[in-house]
Amino acid sequence: MDKKLLITEKPSVAMEFAKALKIKTNRKNGYLESDEWIITWCVGHLVTMSYPEKYDEKLKFWRLDTLPFIPEKWKYEIIPNVANQFNIIKDLIHRDDVKLIYNAGDSGREGEYIQRLVLMMAKPNPNIKIKRVWIDSQTEEEILRGIREAKDMSEYDSLSDSAYLRAKEDYLIGINFSRLLSIIFGRRLAQSINEDKASISVGRVMTCVLGMIVEREREIRNFKKTKYYKIIGDFGEEKSFFKAEWKVNEKSLLWESNKLYNENGFKKEEDAKLFIKNLAGKRAKISELKKSKQKENAPLLFNLAEIQNECTKRFKIKPDETLDIIQNLYEKKLVTYPRTDARVLSSAIAKEIKKNLNGIAKGYKNEEIQGYIKKMVQENYSTNLLKTKYVNDSKITDHYAIIPTGQGYENFEKLPDLQKKIYQVIVKRFLAIFYPPAEYSKVQVTIELENTQEKVETFFASGKVCIKQGYLEILKSFDKKANKQSTNSGKDVDKSTISEEKSQKNDDDKENDLEILKNLKKGQDIEVQNYELKEAETSPLSRYNSGSIILAMENAGKLIEEEELREQIKGAGIGTSATRGEIIKKLEKIKYMQINSKTQIITPTKKGEYIYDIVKQSMPDMLNPKLTASWEKGLDLVAKREIKPDVFMDKLENYIKSKFNRLVVKR
Repeated sequence: MDKKLLITEKPSVAMEFAKALKIKTNRKNGYLESDEWIITWCVGHLVTMSYPEKYDEKLKFWRLDTLPFIPEKWKYEIIPNVANQFNIIKDLIHRDDVKLIYNAGDSGREGEYIQRLVLMMAKPNPNIKIKRVWIDSQTEEEILRGIREAKDMSEYDSLSDSAYLRAKEDYLIGINFSRLLSIIFGRRLAQSINEDKASISVGRVMTCVLGMIVEREREIRNFKKTKYYKIIGDFGEEKSFFKAEWKVNEKSLLWESNKLYNENGFKKEEDAKLFIKNLAGKRAKISELKKSKQKENAPLLFNLAEIQNECTKRFKIKPDETLDIIQNLYEKKLVTYPRTDARVLSSAIAKEIKKNLNGIAKGYKNEEIQGYIKKMVQENYSTNLLKTKYVNDSKITDHYAIIPTGQGYENFEKLPDLQKKIYQVIVKRFLAIFYPPAEYSKVQVTIELENTQEKVETFFASGKVCIKQGYLEILKSFDKKANKQSTNSGKDVDKSTISEEKSQKNDDDKENDLEILKNLKKGQDIEVQNYELKEAETSPLSRYNSGSIILAMENAGKLIEEEELREQIKGAGIGTSATRGEIIKKLEKIKYMQINSKTQIITPTKKGEYIYDIVKQSMPDMLNPKLTASWEKGLDLVAKREIKPDVFMDKLENYIKSKFNRLVVKR
């Protein structure tokens, strides 16, 4: 009887496919078999690229006259400790009764690469048809759909091309420039770090990330605090006054004055005091009053970078640990595919989203979550997401955002506590998108005082309070600042009253502050109770932690806090969702940086800083996130069939050769 062979990436995944296909036969040596199916598995990578010495024994030694090394024909080899499983797969591929092969590797570029290498080395009969299974979760329904709708593997040839090119690029840049820089600068590095000898490890993404970390550290190290002085006025009646902050504008006597540090601060304390003295007795009136209602929708769903950053903040774990946990949740059928860059859903999934919600309602035995779902039903919240920002087919490449499947709860209670907590984070973010927006009441007040020489001085105040929690009912624990409102603004550190600890009031006081502002009228005169001088100082940027560096990598070196802006520049990142955590792990392993285990704060090591200086001196463009992002973009264009693989490879080879020519001449 003819058989169908299905190859997964790992044994646990093969078991899920077997369950879905109702294969109940005993497990054999490296595979499962029924009357119709044979299911086998890789164990991660089975095949690897050969090192240079496999091309020529002389290349084992690092010599300048053998560089750059660019093979004309690439060599690959079976990884020795998994050779047995490769041979099992190879034998199965060549069985006479196998008439159809399903590539069911992980549904991404790296998964495609793992399987293509195996097929390349196993050399199946060219007459055998090979299909690609592409799934978004490991639920039975999705597995069966993936098999039913499997496309001819040639449909994924461009993704395979991109995967091969990514590996070749990393290989060529890593081997050639690590050897070259070690030959030129290795002795100097060894002396600098007091070691007998030292080599330099360079990578397309790794070196760029090291640059981001070192540059941030040096910015902080070289930062000098600057004091400046702000003026805060108390306006209104004695028992119901509010605070407003002076800012310079073109109406002011001090417009473009060199006495100012910024728009609301004086360089010298004495100048600020003199300014306050000159304001004494000046009449104040409300020149502008704006009242508004603001709505704020729930944030977009998680992609891998966002959930890695969230888990670093919340649980102080490294990005690769987060990926391992979510990969396990995926394999337990609890969540969808983790290695995704998308933060939205496809329209096809959005149409069936009630299945996920119903599954959570029936299976997830969590009192808090059940309360949120119950309210959704009672309040009749819409589950139609099609015309919302959470559904956008154009922003999805391989996979949509990470969401709960509403299945897999038979495995849930056995999970470690941390995995349960991370699952709950994903569920809460998912449920929040069905809740109404949070609503705020906001008042902005502008006060003007007549100054000398027909000039006017301006003070500004604002009040904001949450009047309807909406989605914050679910995410309130994730955003402790949601209900805070301030009657004066400023991002700098203010030693006196701007710090949270000293300026917090209880909720009743905050509402009264807002009520004071709401009762004002445009054009009315207002009493001045007092002017205060507030000392403030500038503060440096924060160090990266192991989560925020992932976001910075995703956004081409810029740590962008504002969610919508992050989405706008998506696709210009360095590395991929599947590799960023491993890059951080490698930089720590080779001791170019260190991560504080309690805070997850990243700092470069002495060795890492020396490596940075060497690269900056010799090939500074390797430190530029935009260059690294452009290579990643090129791989994406290959995957989309917008450029041919040969074009990318020619550019890569020319880049390497031109770099070598310049560096060797310099030497």
